[in-house]
Amino acid sequence: MKDVEPHAFRSLPLLWLAIAAVACIALSVAVGSIAISANELWAVVSGHGEPLHRTLVLELRLPRALAAFATGGLLAVAGALMQVLLRNPLADPYVLGLSGGAAVAALLSMLAGLPPVLVSLAAFAGALASAILVFGLSHGTGSWTTTRLLLTGVVVSSGWGAVITFMLAIGPTEQLPGMLYWLMGDLAYARSPWPALIVLALSSLILLPMGRSLNVLARGPLQAAALGVAVRPLEWGVYASASLLTASAVTTAGSIGFIGLVVPHMLRLVLGNDQRLILPAAALAGGALLVLADTLARTIIAPEQLPAGVITALLGVPTFLYLLYRSR
Repeated sequence: MKDVEPHAFRSLPLLWLAIAAVACIALSVAVGSIAISANELWAVVSGHGEPLHRTLVLELRLPRALAAFATGGLLAVAGALMQVLLRNPLADPYVLGLSGGAAVAALLSMLAGLPPVLVSLAAFAGALASAILVFGLSHGTGSWTTTRLLLTGVVVSSGWGAVITFMLAIGPTEQLPGMLYWLMGDLAYARSPWPALIVLALSSLILLPMGRSLNVLARGPLQAAALGVAVRPLEWGVYASASLLTASAVTTAGSIGFIGLVVPHMLRLVLGNDQRLILPAAALAGGALLVLADTLARTIIAPEQLPAGVITALLGVPTFLYLLYRSR
């Protein structure tokens, strides 16, 4: 009975979060310039329905909703990993300059007139290159520390910001709207959601068995080493995983802030600090939150659309300030 209760405790919140995520996706698919009722949506899902509804759901709205869910889940899981790695509840996936490296590479490819597929590949390559650069600079002659890693990431991120400002200043006027929308996080031009969904599913399967070791690592490297955890390989694995997840998210939807910062922090306040529960809960809650934000972004001033990053910032800033107030 003692083994069943913790398992049931972990399963029940995940079940509710999964139901909420499905409801958010259904709402996103149903809401738009042409509303789709529950019966019409069910007809489309069951393989029937009118051709217009099938086109709207299967070709336009559902891929965008799935891309938003995958992006939000990737950012939230990456944020949970970064908070464990840096042992700082206010760390987020972008703190190490990953979004800056992706943005520089993506904007360069836009200025070169490359197609959207190559822009996404360039963003992914830029994020990984930034991760390697930060890790190499923070390592130095000896082993890296969380403080050195954080400071190096902040400096590199500032450098990327200066490069981005320079490119926006010299960029052609006709290309500036697309570049700015990418920087603010926009799902309107998201490609196929399946690569991001596959990365999210595979990372969840790989990271879940590491939950117990991550719980020990969150208490500090000395205590983790004393309890038999291989601290350095685990930290390298966490850093590489967070970098890969962030790169995949940025490649899909551009720079979207606050998801990786707020979602894991709020889940810890509600569910505790067990990473075996936090990581899958973050994937579901982060995905659901970004789906809701994207739904608001494309409907709140319809027919015009806002970047999803604007909505997440409007939701995330007051939430972050409230969490700071509570942490006093």
